[in-house]
Amino acid sequence: MAQEITRDTAFFGFSPAIEPALRVAQGEEVHLTTHDCFSGQLKTPADTLATLDWSITNPATGPVYIEGAKPGDLLRVDLLEVTATGSSVMVAVPQVGALGHLIEQEETVILENRDGKVYFKDTVVVDQDPMLGVIGVAPAEGVVPNSTPGPHGGNMDCTLITTGAKLYLSVAVEGALFGCGDMHAVMGDGEVVICGAETPGEVRMTAQVVDIPALPTPFVETEDLVAVIASAESTDAAYKMALDMMHGFLTKVAGLPVNDAALLMSLVGNLRFCQVVDPLLTVRFEFPKKVLADYGFSMPG
Repeated sequence: MAQEITRDTAFFGFSPAIEPALRVAQGEEVHLTTHDCFSGQLKTPADTLATLDWSITNPATGPVYIEGAKPGDLLRVDLLEVTATGSSVMVAVPQVGALGHLIEQEETVILENRDGKVYFKDTVVVDQDPMLGVIGVAPAEGVVPNSTPGPHGGNMDCTLITTGAKLYLSVAVEGALFGCGDMHAVMGDGEVVICGAETPGEVRMTAQVVDIPALPTPFVETEDLVAVIASAESTDAAYKMALDMMHGFLTKVAGLPVNDAALLMSLVGNLRFCQVVDPLLTVRFEFPKKVLADYGFSMPG
């Protein structure tokens, strides 16, 4: 029987000081429900950011205490299923987000989710691809607002963090204190207007400590690729960090020669934006697992 935790148990900043809402054994399945990033406050086109209680934005469900996880460990979170529920909401706001300088009038748009599709203004229909914007563990000290990404995870808005993905995070406190939220029914890389299709949702997951020395984190694995995720004050700093992280993974973990790793990163790797609208900007570098297999390497477990 899976353990369950609902969106009613939410927190708004990753911190070692928060009492866990749930304790689970390693590998034990957990079912979570999550709010949208506005905590359900925007229900109609008449609801705007001016009416918003900002103190309850970007909620994450949790935190979940993982028994046996301790500082210095590597935690692997297996996302068994990520499902959007209910309708979604988007906002366009003058002077907010990467396109705010072009937006003259604030607008709230409600999007219907039905039969695996997202319906935009009865004009555009796109496939759902639910993903988690906020996901992470507590830092060693202090409080990191859920709106901010970093080494602990947080608001990375990485579209790879979806059903079937494995996310690797470095544990900084006893029990890790894991949480997630900010689901999007679908979102484009970059999240350029400060939001995707913001939606409540449900998550099925497990978490366990694994032993992969020198793995850079945050690190995500999908069926076809691996990726490192880096956040910094500028895109230049973030992409350079991501390049160093991936090269370090390829040489120190996968065992590729230094030059091979660099050449193949340029040949088959992809540098992509995750989001450009948070306090820190986030990019990722993706690398195909098929090429790793050519060198005789596969991810443990």
